[in-house]
Amino acid sequence: MTNAAVADDLFFSRTGLDRDRVQSIVQDALHGTDDGEMFLEYRQSESLVFDDGRLKTASFDTAQGFGLRAVVGEATGYAHASVLDEDAMARAAKTVQAVRTGHGSVFADAPIGTNAKLYGDDNPLALVPFQDKVALLADIDAYARGRDDRVCQVSVSISGEWQVVEIVRPEQAPIGDIRPLVRLNVSVVVDQDGRREVGTHGTGGRVVYTRYLQPETWREAVDIALRQALVNLESVPPPAGEMTVVLGSGWPGILLHEAIGHGLEGDFNRKQTSAFAGLMGEQVAAPGVTVVDDGTIPDRRGSLTIDDEGTPTERTVLIEDGTLVGFMQDRMNARLMGQRSTGNGRRQSFAHRPMPRMTNTYMLAGDHDPAEILASVDRGLYAVAFGGGQVDITNGKFVFSCTEAYKIENGKVGAPVKGATLIGNGPDVLTKVSMVGNDPEFDPGIGTCGKEGQGVPVGVGQPTLRVDALTVGGTAV
Repeated sequence: MTNAAVADDLFFSRTGLDRDRVQSIVQDALHGTDDGEMFLEYRQSESLVFDDGRLKTASFDTAQGFGLRAVVGEATGYAHASVLDEDAMARAAKTVQAVRTGHGSVFADAPIGTNAKLYGDDNPLALVPFQDKVALLADIDAYARGRDDRVCQVSVSISGEWQVVEIVRPEQAPIGDIRPLVRLNVSVVVDQDGRREVGTHGTGGRVVYTRYLQPETWREAVDIALRQALVNLESVPPPAGEMTVVLGSGWPGILLHEAIGHGLEGDFNRKQTSAFAGLMGEQVAAPGVTVVDDGTIPDRRGSLTIDDEGTPTERTVLIEDGTLVGFMQDRMNARLMGQRSTGNGRRQSFAHRPMPRMTNTYMLAGDHDPAEILASVDRGLYAVAFGGGQVDITNGKFVFSCTEAYKIENGKVGAPVKGATLIGNGPDVLTKVSMVGNDPEFDPGIGTCGKEGQGVPVGVGQPTLRVDALTVGGTAV
């Protein structure tokens, strides 16, 4: 059964909604507006946490509802409800119609169709029995505790969701999508002579639980978390001051996402609040730096067959060889800027309006070997993994904390450090990239991006990078 057929069955056959009547409500509500849609959603989600040697929490939730949006110029009328019936939809229609007062326009063309299918239809929550999930968590816990006698605490969690969406627009057949999403997280605490350190690792994607039942998958997650914890046991205070920083491949791309990616979203540039506003076609990064947002990569956490406005996702080049060449666009901001949607209109749920958001944002490979990059640094910091951070979109200033980092001394990786922070300006950092590695990697599938109170799953990635003159906050000089 196709995605559209499954969505049709769920939203019309099972609920008793009349498809033609819903289409008529949407058409009447959006008459005289520039754009809009009804977003129907059904979502199942679960989370299991195994801590202190036992199953500590287990939750399951089902949510459904619709959101109706009318767009006139820069104004948006939005109404939503957690019930799927025609009366609620009719009330929502009256609410959003207020935005069209005194306005007459030609309704925007519908998104183009797609035959792409970037992930499976199967519901990950239904394929594996509950007891098998609990047994998996217990096996991971036992394996982690048996790896090293310094392990004193283990926390393991798995979570999954199955989201079915359907987008209804005037005079167009509804567009459906079915989106699985799972994640495995492992946290290990070690104790040595009264000193405790923690290591974490997670992995996930738009797949089902099957691969995480395989020992080679979950054992690798445990081994990475344990290695990080043991490395932190040997950590020393970080250096401080301006120095060369080498960013590792993969997850360190979160800095690229936060410090640079948000500034390349269409709404911030239309409103002239981005540090990149007005710089289209100009050199904004060092030669050799190419940044892409790509929602079409199969099974990746940030991928979508269609975005939450019904537009197929695509591979959008944002910065090419250092030159700013594109923004990520939803339908409204693209129309107002005289551009086209790039399939980046996303929303957290039916209760939220869509806006330009990233999917999988990453930097393409260069031609330097990672060992060559490290060898080129006399004194600096090698940042392998990041935790939280803060970014000011208007000027690009950021602060990020490192969860795994090392000194670089005389071209060699030295002692691990704890508590290092990276401080800088996103656009400025791009101009200071002097070497780009040939080892591009994606993150393991754990990213969630927040914007205006909405969280959506995303992916990040990059090769190893050398950044000259980045400020490191630490305690040693």
